[in-house]
Formats: sequence, C-alpha cells, structure tokens
Amino acid sequence: MGRMGSNMARRLISKGIIPAVWNREPGILPAMEAAGAVTSETLTGMVAKMKGPRAVWMMIPAGEATETLFLSLLSLLGKGDLIIDGANSNWNDAVRRSQKAAASGIEFLDAGVSGGIWGLEKGYCVMAGGPKTAFEAAEPFIKALCQEGGYLRCGGPGAGHFAKMVHNGIEYAMMEAYGEGFDLLKASPFGDMDMAQLSSVWNHGSVIRSWLLELAQNAFDKDPKLEKLSGVVPDSGEGRWTVEEAVRLGVPLPAISGALFKRFTSQDKNNFGDRLAAALRREFGGHEVKGSGK
Repeated sequence: MGRMGSNMARRLISKGIIPAVWNREPGILPAMEAAGAVTSETLTGMVAKMKGPRAVWMMIPAGEATETLFLSLLSLLGKGDLIIDGANSNWNDAVRRSQKAAASGIEFLDAGVSGGIWGLEKGYCVMAGGPKTAFEAAEPFIKALCQEGGYLRCGGPGAGHFAKMVHNGIEYAMMEAYGEGFDLLKASPFGDMDMAQLSSVWNHGSVIRSWLLELAQNAFDKDPKLEKLSGVVPDSGEGRWTVEEAVRLGVPLPAISGALFKRFTSQDKNNFGDRLAAALRREFGGHEVKGSGK
C-alpha cells in the first residue's frame, strides 16, 4: 500500500471492485478502509477474508521483500489461486517463481506497471507475462486499472517484466535527451528564456511532444532554475538489466547505455540536465529527490 499500491487499490474501488488489502506497515490501513477496501493487519487474515479462487497482487519493492512475500503466499494459497508480481522484478525471477508456483498448483503472472502517481486518475499501463489462463482470470481487474488499450499479455512467464525492463531503459534515454537539450539551452546566450513556456510550446505540434515534456513544464513551473533539488539521479536497476541483456544478446543500445552511465556520473555532479532528470522522476513517479540546500 505504498505510492503505487494504495492508488491502484483506490482505482479498483472507483471501478466497483473491492480489494482486500494488507500492508507491512499497518499505519495506512485506516485510510484504506475509509476508501472502501477490506483491510487486514496480517497477511493470513487478508487471505482468509478472500473467496476462492483468490488473486493476490504483490506491489512491494523488488528483491528480497518480494521473494519473502511470494514464499509466504505459497504457503497460504491453494490450487487455482493466482499470484501477481507488480514490482520491477528481474524477468528471470518471474520465470523461476512461475515454475515454483505451478508446482503447488498456483498460477503466477509477472506484471510490469507504468503510470506512476498519476495512474489513479489517468489509468495505468500493464505489461503481463504468464499463462493465458492466468491472464484471462486477471483481465477484468487489470482492465479496470488501465487506460483504454493500456494492457497486454506480452507472452509467457517473464515476458511482462522483460517488456517493463525495456520500457524503463527507453525511459532512461528519453529523460537523458531532454536533460541534455535543456542543459544546452541553459548554457547558451539565451539561457534566461522561460523553460516552462518552451516546454509548453514544444508540446503543441512538435515532434518531441510527450508526457515527459509535460512533466518537465510542471517541474519548471515549480522551480524555474531547478535550484531546490540535487542532480543526483539514482540507478534503480531496470536500465542496468536492459544494458546487461543487450550485451548478452549482442544488441547495440548506445543511447540507453549512455543514459545509464550518465546516471552513474550524476552521483558526483550537479548540473542542470541532471536536476531536470531528477525532477522528472519526482513528477511522474513521486520518487524521492535530494535537496540542494537552497
């Protein structure tokens, strides 16, 4: 029930689908109950309140936390139930978990979710991987979560997280391109131009118009010189995995690779382009940013 999970639950409720929810930290549960969800203070209690066949969507950080929850669910769920991993997990983990779940008669979907903190209002985009039967069982509530035309079963186990990994790699490159362009503008003799207005103009008929550019305008409106935050841009994993897969498959990714390496260098520098990339992550996903001290 973090930034993404709580909003996803609220969107389901707005579509007439009442979820049972549990969170590792129970402090948010009263707010979720007030929103219309069925809450439980324990994972066991949540599962007990659900009628079979049950579908449980994991929406917590990838890695050890997701693995621990997955194993706990295997011990609580039964044949015909479904587990969905909505974290940005490595696609190889999804393949392994799908096989482990199948051994217990439990279905598994890996679901890459995009839309950030705006998904509640505008709808999410979901890339799913797994058996067709599992996807068809989940499709009614996946459809409720998403924008019109905003979901797809990409293939078998691992396909959803692989697609989301590449999606985030592309996101890295797009953010870097915007950051570099605005950095050049800032350094030019015309560096005092209104960057928010320019972002708006480019979003009206320009070939580089995009939602990221709309978010850039939002960021400039809040902080025209981006002086209130640091240019440190974290590497959250998916871009790195994208480059690793490109190396393994022999596919050249110069733009995505360059964007990944730029994030490494941002740990030691604080230029305008990096500050815009950090601001964009905050705008679309509510991600934490580091303050500049100003």
